[in-house]
Amino acid sequence: MKSSLIFIVEDDAWYADLLEYNLKMNPDYTIEKFTNAEDCLQNLYKQPMAITLDYSLPGYTGGEALARINKTNPSIPVIMISGQEDITTAIDLLKEGAYDYIVKNDDTPKRLWNALLHIQENYKLKQENENLKEAVTEKYSFSNLIIGQCEPLKSVFALMQKALNNSISVSIYGETGTGKDLVAKGLHYNSVRSKYPFVAINVSAIPADLIESELFGHEKGAFTGAVTQRIGKFEEANHGTLFLDEISEMDLNMQSKMLRVLQEREIIRVGSNKEVKVDVRIVSASNKDLAALVKQGVFRMDLYYRLMGLPISLPPLRERGSDILLLANFFVKLFCKENSMPLKTLASAAQKKILAYRFPGNIRELKSIIELAVILSDGKIIMPEDVQIQPTQHDDNMLEQEQTLEEYNVKILSHFLKVYNKNAILVAQKLDISRATVYRMISKYNL
Repeated sequence: MKSSLIFIVEDDAWYADLLEYNLKMNPDYTIEKFTNAEDCLQNLYKQPMAITLDYSLPGYTGGEALARINKTNPSIPVIMISGQEDITTAIDLLKEGAYDYIVKNDDTPKRLWNALLHIQENYKLKQENENLKEAVTEKYSFSNLIIGQCEPLKSVFALMQKALNNSISVSIYGETGTGKDLVAKGLHYNSVRSKYPFVAINVSAIPADLIESELFGHEKGAFTGAVTQRIGKFEEANHGTLFLDEISEMDLNMQSKMLRVLQEREIIRVGSNKEVKVDVRIVSASNKDLAALVKQGVFRMDLYYRLMGLPISLPPLRERGSDILLLANFFVKLFCKENSMPLKTLASAAQKKILAYRFPGNIRELKSIIELAVILSDGKIIMPEDVQIQPTQHDDNMLEQEQTLEEYNVKILSHFLKVYNKNAILVAQKLDISRATVYRMISKYNL
């Protein structure tokens, strides 16, 4: 739709010139005049911002022309202009989709001017919303949101794709820092629910005595401190997505209430008896094995099956091979830009240092390490000493485990195969062994 193009459909040439004269006081407007509805209809492909349509026209009447315009392109506002002051006619035309009905008199140019100003404001708002929607869609596209090319991640993308055009519950599993929240956002903003809210709540961050109110809302006076009515996260996310992070931390009492909501698709605010219907997609996440928690009796089996839906397991960073360097370079560019620094690069030795580390904190830890490295580096090259790695108590140090030499060799080969995307020739070069040895070990230990 062109924001400045206006069609004037009027068989009275003098009156059409009068309208054009007044509208051209706005230098941004481009005017095209037609003496009949047929010519106007043939030019709708030009997508005018608005159409002024005389009610009494030869051929198609104004009412018939309005119906055809609405059928062909209902997004184009049509302003009916008529010499008739019949209120019934005006009401009928407005019901049929006319944007406005203006009677021909001395005030017509002024009323038309104001109507077009409103249309133009609405058009700008619509364009801003469309641009914002496109920006959000681009921001949360899988490739922009989750960086990586490894096979495990491709499997994640394939599963996410299957959840976009339906409302199946999705459960995301993975270690802390693997990006479960990003997957949840990617699912929402690329799904059929994207125009509705995405609401996230970290279950572990809410005290047990407040979680019910947080999820379902409460009425005024429901408890001490409830001075006003408040809607909960379920109502806030209505028609959209509710992301329940760290769902494994929910206590058994709340789990039973959650199960009822998922079964009945309705909530009851704390302090109320009134049922409120809700339509939300549930995406849950956990860094714990919910099936194991079910066996331990600390997580309800029936809720587990309700939440499971489509399970997506995120690989830890140490299993993503060369994705580690892709992410590291991405974070380097990001932090250089955020801190208005010249673009820096990772020295080869710095890259090797990063690849040799197992990242128990996953992507979150890598991001923190790279941010510090960018700040510590003096020149345009990030050196190994700038990459400050502080092994945590959770870091899996292979040498602390008592294993046979053969077991150590298998672990070393497995690590290098992951780092170099199963490129046996490159692995042989890096380990300074023959390709035959690599192939033999791959076959023998089913690597």
